Amino acid sequence: MENFISPYDATVIQKLEAEDAILIGKTNMDEFAMGSSNENSYFGPTKNPYDLERVSGGSSGGSCVAVATDMSNAGIGSDTGGSIRQPASFCNVVGMKPTYGRVSRFGLIAFASSFDQIGPISKTVADAALLLEVISGHDERDSTSVPLPVPEFSKSFNRDVKGLKIGLPKEYFAEGLDEGIRRQLERTADVLRDGGVTIVEVSMPHTDYAIASYYILATAEASSNLARYDGARYGFRARGAKDLEEMYVSTRSQGFGEEVKRRIMLGTYVLSAGYYKAFYRKAQKVQTLITQDFRHAFEQCDCLLAPTSPTPAFKIGEKVDDPLAMYLSDIYTVSVNLAGLPAISIPCGNDSGKLPIGAQIIGKHFDEESVLRVANFVETNLT
Repeated sequence: MENFISPYDATVIQKLEAEDAILIGKTNMDEFAMGSSNENSYFGPTKNPYDLERVSGGSSGGSCVAVATDMSNAGIGSDTGGSIRQPASFCNVVGMKPTYGRVSRFGLIAFASSFDQIGPISKTVADAALLLEVISGHDERDSTSVPLPVPEFSKSFNRDVKGLKIGLPKEYFAEGLDEGIRRQLERTADVLRDGGVTIVEVSMPHTDYAIASYYILATAEASSNLARYDGARYGFRARGAKDLEEMYVSTRSQGFGEEVKRRIMLGTYVLSAGYYKAFYRKAQKVQTLITQDFRHAFEQCDCLLAPTSPTPAFKIGEKVDDPLAMYLSDIYTVSVNLAGLPAISIPCGNDSGKLPIGAQIIGKHFDEESVLRVANFVETNLT
């Protein structure tokens, strides 16, 4: 898409400009939002502002770094499996994924259309609430946009949390979670208890299947969505092709990076004859079970408190040759996208190496108000 200028603005951009937001530029990201470290960018990795040898997170790492380093007051990203929340955690900023359907996707470059959601990145919960209020709302140009009134997030977020019940999913605190992150999450839970919150343990029994399910469903949708980048109408076109088929093959081979090609091939495979039922349909059934896990958990509590990432920011190059290890960086975020829920990552301290840690607060469908309310209380009282 080098030098491509869109003939129209996305709905989110129109809404921001209507409120006099000043747009200062585009930020670096993993190619087509496919990555957890920003190392899949055509332009090279965005470095973590707290340690230049470490990743910023992905895919919206550039926006998070821009906010963290005061290049901008706020940023916009898209979150398909954690691409706002995970880099926000690594870069010590606030990143929110709204409920699927709360914010119009019209004008967003599609990766996995049933998971993609646009959301705010900011220094404070107050700014995230204001941004979310501006960009939310029904849009007839997006068939998945939900016709619900938009609450006044910028006013309702600043309330106490007394009387709320917050769940700790026991599967999110099992083996594999960094001990420094575990300690900071326990400290966050203590702060909420002091504010009058009741902490309860809940179970999400299908959590172990989330990564497998997500990387089947998301890649299948990516395979379909990225078929449009064929060199025929816009974007990169390989030169020297002898016929149309060679032009297609050469364009897609040269134009896409390795991770994007990996996901297109995986998605095409799981949709192919003989494998559709074995993989794609089974993944859809797991998605339903994960959604039910959340539904049962919310029968016991108002919100969930969880880690955003299993580790702090890792070193550049550490996981780039091990796709599975990279995918596991999103183990605590992809379930939220599979279920279409709202969630926010907020800074909750640092590990022993002074690297930022994020706490994730997950809410019920279209209950961003409770998510922001809890997040603001933690931000205000966690010292």
